[in-house]
Amino acid sequence: MTAAVRSQTVQTVDGVRLHVEASGVGETILFIQGLGYATWAWTPQVDALADRARAVAFDNRGAGQSDKPDGPYSIRLLAEDALAVLQQTGAGPAHVVACSMGGYVALTLALRHPRAVRSLALISTSAGGDEASGVPEQTLTAWRSAAGVSAEEFARRTMPLSFAPGWADAHPSEFDRWLQARLAHPTPPAAWKAQFDASARFLAEGLGPGPIPHPTLVIHGTEDRVVPYANARPLVERLDDARLVTLRGAGHLCWLEQSDAVNDLLAEFVAEI
Repeated sequence: MTAAVRSQTVQTVDGVRLHVEASGVGETILFIQGLGYATWAWTPQVDALADRARAVAFDNRGAGQSDKPDGPYSIRLLAEDALAVLQQTGAGPAHVVACSMGGYVALTLALRHPRAVRSLALISTSAGGDEASGVPEQTLTAWRSAAGVSAEEFARRTMPLSFAPGWADAHPSEFDRWLQARLAHPTPPAAWKAQFDASARFLAEGLGPGPIPHPTLVIHGTEDRVVPYANARPLVERLDDARLVTLRGAGHLCWLEQSDAVNDLLAEFVAEI
């Protein structure tokens, strides 16, 4: 049975209002989404984990039902937003589950505010820097070619690239369900660009020095066409206590493509901590 969802608004230090959804009771699991995505994309994970923990998901500034202020944004700023969510929802140190750009945010949160984090589960993400593999040129070209269209048309044209090759065609009803969820509260082009620019700067500069001793699970699909699988090993090596689980044949949105497998991994990991 799906746990009841409680919605609230958190205000950041610079006055931006963030949409937050919480369900379940117990230890807190904080979910941080990636570029242009929002709480809707954590639905399978929240539904699976809210019966054993308190699942808190929020929309990053610029996405979903949160405010969409003008840029520039930075990953550090988004990490401070995540901290505000933890502080204002009354959560103690949280298990943080994050994907893609959300992984950059989670890593920065753990580095700058280590006491706010109990563990990390990082999906389809990177630590950036010299060893990082950037967004493939084919994907960048598709994003650029759709830059002048509406948020709805941008999503229709580019979202298939976030799944494994052929997945959207092979699963048309599932793909349409996720597309419609995304379009219910679309990310405006300017806000998407602000998040993209923040992500690009992080990838170029890297996480930076400092220990991240938190137990960490890294999950990455071999067919990721946004943050290539080649980022997984350098990420594990950058962290003090991390292990890698490889999902063969999975794309960037592996937590949607293979939600049962990812949910089992997350549940086992949190139970181990």
